[in-house]
Amino acid sequence: MRTLSALLAISIPLAAAPPSTGEWRQFRGPNGTGVGTSTGLPVEMDGSHNLAWKAATPASYSSPVMTAERVYLTGHEDTKLLTIALDRASGRELWRAEAPKPWPVKPKGPASPSMSSPATDGENVYVIWEHSGLLSYDKAGKLRWSLALGEINTPYGFGSSPAVFGSTVVLICDQDGESFVLAVHKDTGKQLWKTARPHAQHSFPSPVLFEPRDKDGKAGPKQVVVSGSHQVAGYSLATGERLWWVDGMAWQAKQTPLVDGGTIYVLSSMPPMEELGPVPAEKTLAEFLEKFDTNKDGKMTKDESPSAKPYGMRELWFLWDTNKNGQLDAIEVEIFLKRNSARSGLYALRPEGAGDLTGTAIAWSYQKGLPNIPSPLLYQGLLYVIREGGILTVLEPATGNVVKQGRVTGALGDYFASPVAADGKIFLLTHDGKLAVMKAGAEFEVLKVNELDETSWATPAIDGNQVFVKTQSALYCFALKKP
Repeated sequence: MRTLSALLAISIPLAAAPPSTGEWRQFRGPNGTGVGTSTGLPVEMDGSHNLAWKAATPASYSSPVMTAERVYLTGHEDTKLLTIALDRASGRELWRAEAPKPWPVKPKGPASPSMSSPATDGENVYVIWEHSGLLSYDKAGKLRWSLALGEINTPYGFGSSPAVFGSTVVLICDQDGESFVLAVHKDTGKQLWKTARPHAQHSFPSPVLFEPRDKDGKAGPKQVVVSGSHQVAGYSLATGERLWWVDGMAWQAKQTPLVDGGTIYVLSSMPPMEELGPVPAEKTLAEFLEKFDTNKDGKMTKDESPSAKPYGMRELWFLWDTNKNGQLDAIEVEIFLKRNSARSGLYALRPEGAGDLTGTAIAWSYQKGLPNIPSPLLYQGLLYVIREGGILTVLEPATGNVVKQGRVTGALGDYFASPVAADGKIFLLTHDGKLAVMKAGAEFEVLKVNELDETSWATPAIDGNQVFVKTQSALYCFALKKP
């Protein structure tokens, strides 16, 4: 007959979990920072070490989010676009809901139809699909409301994720055409405001909340910070009014900003146009028409656009004809000129005042060793940036000075997932499934590189004593086992 202690050892293989905060409710957790308050997190994590459960899931690039009881994620199977709820304690699938419109199976480069992460208010879940719009489900999987957004025009797929700020759901829809930032009521889906972003192009960051304070510490109106092509801007959460902006950012934004008190850290990184092809000398639509409108119908089409050097416009026509009307328009020339003058960098912004703050809000900038996709991480008084090849850069948040730069030994591949941190540790996930656990600090140290043996684009999630890692075919839940 088994003893009571033996039965307990079998039924409770993991250490007692601290109370779940349910804080990881959007892409990268609390306000998109990538930082959790968890303690007692494992270092060794693979199929045989500290694995609480593993659930088979559809393929996706999106990241999981959590309530105290549920894990929500998105994925696709053939043409089906799926929102899925798992039991957080066991990994058991509770329900899956299919989007109203299937994926039309038009691969866009390496993109996936499920790149946007869901968001939750602690009970309900909110998802965005490129063809079905913004949807909300309750905890039982019943559709609460849906809001059509029209066909979203992007060459690589849609990657921005929604966020819930109080009773408001905010979504950035930067595309090649009519870009906008949208706010709806979380319980009804009713539009609260919609603000056009006329010079924005396809971009992928998610919105974050900024609560400015005056010199006396008094809080001002809440703002939504949007990093997009060429510009970072703050919008009123209540009305959608654009309150301030800083120009000159990279022309295709990917990284989500970080907010720390009155400072906003923005990583805006994209190769300059010179690396994609030679830059034409023409600066206005009239100049292009004069030179290339061969049939003199007042339009310049793709067939009339110059190919090969010194232009290469025909090969990159999708970057020129952003509204897809088959001809070059004046605003598209303007957008191109902005793109040509854009600059990549990691910026510390301190927006004080209103209007154009380009000349006053930049406290410092850093231009070297920047990643293409991962967002930065601010943790325990240091700023971290991980780039391709496993190069980790640590900077002083106050000055932008480099504290240390080095390679993450054993995890030198490509990085699409953003870094996350808790419990004095930084978690870095490579595209080929190497999960590196780092000791945080100015003298960072690799504690362990774990092999998951499958590709991943998704950013890990952390809450309670659990670490969640999404690969292309599974969701892993890791928790520290008792000795």
